[in-house]
Amino acid sequence: MMQKLAYADDRFHDECGVFGVFGHEEASKLTYLGLYALQHRGQESAGIVSSDGGELHLHRAMGEVEEIFTPPVLSNLPGNLAIGHTRYSTAGDKALLNAQPIMIDCNKGKVALGHNGNLTNAAEWRRKLEHKGSIFQTNSDTEVIVHLLARSQARNLSGALGDALNQVEGAYSLLVLTTDEMIAVRDPRGFRPLNLGKLGDAWLVASETCAFDLLNAQYVREIEPGEMVRISRSGIESIHFAPEKPHQQCIFEHVYFARPDSIIFGRSVNTSREALGRTLAKEHPANADIVVPVPDSGVPAAVGYALESGIPFRMGLIRNHYIGRTFIEPSQAIRNFGVKLKLNPIRSLIEGQRVVLVDDSIVRGTTSRKIVRMVREAGAREVHMRISCPPTISPCYYGVDTPTREELIASSNTPEEIRKYIGADSLGYVSLAGLKQAVDDTKNSYCTSCYTGVYPTDLVQLEVRNGIASSKKGEAMINDGEGSNEHPVAVEHEG
Repeated sequence: MMQKLAYADDRFHDECGVFGVFGHEEASKLTYLGLYALQHRGQESAGIVSSDGGELHLHRAMGEVEEIFTPPVLSNLPGNLAIGHTRYSTAGDKALLNAQPIMIDCNKGKVALGHNGNLTNAAEWRRKLEHKGSIFQTNSDTEVIVHLLARSQARNLSGALGDALNQVEGAYSLLVLTTDEMIAVRDPRGFRPLNLGKLGDAWLVASETCAFDLLNAQYVREIEPGEMVRISRSGIESIHFAPEKPHQQCIFEHVYFARPDSIIFGRSVNTSREALGRTLAKEHPANADIVVPVPDSGVPAAVGYALESGIPFRMGLIRNHYIGRTFIEPSQAIRNFGVKLKLNPIRSLIEGQRVVLVDDSIVRGTTSRKIVRMVREAGAREVHMRISCPPTISPCYYGVDTPTREELIASSNTPEEIRKYIGADSLGYVSLAGLKQAVDDTKNSYCTSCYTGVYPTDLVQLEVRNGIASSKKGEAMINDGEGSNEHPVAVEHEG
């Protein structure tokens, strides 16, 4: 007898990626390819909205980009404007109704919107809007923006969008499409990435620059924090719609989320990750024979560690890239089955060796424990775990799907206690100062809340101080600024 089980992935997940095209006759096909390059940012649903100049055409479905957008589907998405979205939902809500882009027909015309990020005051606004008669079709915080947009008294869409966004808090990199224009917006703190590109006469917008590379497009620049870029037949217009705030770019984009071939926040991700590995080697040297990455995310940092330490780099773990979301497990339990499904050691490289094992993070610790055990069972004499970020002690509220504070092993355990739990001979994390140096953060422009527990937005910080946020992760709490309210409203956070 065999049992079908969900694969438990002990990783952080960036919840969404967005891509847009203005002014290309194959806009929907280019958007499909852009989303394909951004698949790592979300694998549970995807959608594309195109415009033929008179109508908006939408297709959304659960699943991955390649299986959703077949040639017949793309042929029904005509026009030279399109935006797309790929999504990773938070736990427990994978309904199609929350897939994006969201499309509405309101007093501002036909509008589609795709969102990467999370609004920290979404529940408060949802309650207020429902009291005023608004009817919500989803439990996505993105829909709050749509309702505020529709209620704005501004005469044009960019003005209404500015009105709406100046009333919300948190992280948002947005793409908005009408029948004849595309608008890209980034929140004033710049939490999530958003980039502008060019392909011939067409304009492109993407969460990551690797999507431009696939299309042989030119990376032009970042969309700045607090900037709204409006693209129409009249050309491109930059509007700074919000007062300037201290920048809080997500540092975990450089640690793990973004593809290493992307430029994020104006800096090469691969450069940052190799620098993290070099810093690890300086801060936590090891007497070892080989450096082995936990693939794929640990590879650049392991390369940096090997270069700095002089210890040979070896691909001692091989990753299976073809794992679905469920698998058939034999009735007779196989030890460490889930991890073995994903990783397999090369015994001839590991046996008898002192191994430096490099990974990007430790979340709950369960996966790291199994990987260390697997490397030992492959014959390693010693296993020295090295992590290319500081201990993660706090959940994220700005567009990353993370466990609760209680589930994060580093929130209540010292590095020595974690070392004992995962069974390593030694354990070393990059220091916060080392991390900031590796990403060249000379202006304190990165958000490091997951490593410090100090949050840049008042509502989240108040909830954390009152002990609400850590226990209610995944629920946006209603708060009127006078203290906590004991009636949470569940709001699905968008990637």
